[in-house]
Amino acid sequence: MNGSDGGPPAEGKFFRILSLDGSGIRGVFPAAFLARLEEHLEHPIGRYFDLIAGTSTGGIIAIGLGLGLSAGDILKLYVEQGPAIFDQEHGAVENWVRQKLRGMAHLFVTKHSSEPLRHALEGVLGRRKIGESRTRLVIPAWHPVLERVYIYKTAHHPRLETDYKQPAIDAAMATAAAPTFLKPHMTESAVELVDGGVWANNPIGVAAIEAIGMLGWPGDRLKILSIGTINEPGRNQLESVVAISRCAHFPATLSALLPTGLVRSSAHCLAAA
Repeated sequence: MNGSDGGPPAEGKFFRILSLDGSGIRGVFPAAFLARLEEHLEHPIGRYFDLIAGTSTGGIIAIGLGLGLSAGDILKLYVEQGPAIFDQEHGAVENWVRQKLRGMAHLFVTKHSSEPLRHALEGVLGRRKIGESRTRLVIPAWHPVLERVYIYKTAHHPRLETDYKQPAIDAAMATAAAPTFLKPHMTESAVELVDGGVWANNPIGVAAIEAIGMLGWPGDRLKILSIGTINEPGRNQLESVVAISRCAHFPATLSALLPTGLVRSSAHCLAAA
């Protein structure tokens, strides 16, 4: 999406928006939830939304969905590489001790190296640009030097002329660079950015403002699915989190968001194993 698509909305049309919260490894829950929904769709779930907003870990998921990745592939990334990225590869007791030590150390140094995250993202995003997204994107970040909001956007309005040329990995690394957790991300354009969660950990407001203020969509024609996260899981708990995500009222979610005929099969709430 590297050209503007502004203009008045079609009369009677509903606009479907996906909003994804931030919170590190906890992103496994929204990824698993979306992957479960996706099982009942004909295409990757990102194609069914008109706008996707995501902060931090939610921003990584949003960018992946926009670039055509399936929620299942994104979930695989979290399950297989999340523990290494977020330092959850140890036993429960050692993880707890390391977490407490990092909590004291955060006053002096960042908790984690950003290299595992960059390596993982390079594997799935490659060198693609934000403008290659098939869905409108809004990805919050923060400029700590100028102390102001920085939002990556696709070119979904004539005023948006630059972000779509930027590497998708820059947006993903920037929105996920949580202060004291990862070092600030220096973009290809030499702009130092940190996690959008500094000001918009739940980006639903950012998404609604973009939809109404920038795109001119009527507020009463918006359907927003906002997905939060749960308590931080350890490596041995990831499978349980995935199982919990399978117990949700999928028929209501699907029917509220998707036009008739897009659902491939009936959905059922599965009890967590």
